Amino acid sequence: MKQATTTTGGHLLSAHGHLTRRLSQLYIGLTLYGVSSALLVRSGLGLEPWNVLHQGLAERTGLSMGIVLTVVGATILLLWIPLRQRPGLGTISNVLVIGAAMDATLAVTPDARTMTARISLMVIGIVLNGAATGLYIAARFGPGPRDGLMTGLNRVTGLSIRLVRTAIELTVVATGFLLGGTVGVGTLLYALAIGPLAQLFLRVFAVPSESGSTVVATGPSKRVILPR
Repeated sequence: MKQATTTTGGHLLSAHGHLTRRLSQLYIGLTLYGVSSALLVRSGLGLEPWNVLHQGLAERTGLSMGIVLTVVGATILLLWIPLRQRPGLGTISNVLVIGAAMDATLAVTPDARTMTARISLMVIGIVLNGAATGLYIAARFGPGPRDGLMTGLNRVTGLSIRLVRTAIELTVVATGFLLGGTVGVGTLLYALAIGPLAQLFLRVFAVPSESGSTVVATGPSKRVILPR
């Protein structure tokens, strides 16, 4: 009986530690995602596709980018209802945390004035975004609202993930650009680099299951679903 009690206690401690790590990765990843997006804004060399739209809407409404990001994320969640998507803790946290972290970083980070500083912020922002993506997805608390929209449309329409994602991102980039969002070399480099970076960091931050096996994303990097 004593041995059984000891084994049960060890299992509970292990489960608690496993959950603690996953929660830590979730919120660190979301926070760093907001920070990385803010660095790309300050570089002035181009934003991630959805943030082109967020910046354009911020320009038109006078709201901060973080608030716009949060409002857009919440609105997209409403579209999950007809698509029969179910949000997880990571989905709700995505809506609440990234925008706040982005606004906080923008408040303390000035625009880069020299080309060297702008390029440095762009590179740091892209790499940090990849690390944040790996942390967040590896925590396995559910997709972000924008990725849930993508997978929901994939299921309902029967179109491939690649086609749905491409159509959505081209639409948001074009709309954001027309509204005043920044499209540039950073947008292109982000599109080329984020898949491989996310795949790398997914393996780096893979969380072992409670049975001890390690869960990582498999398949080509271009199929990685990003937490947006």
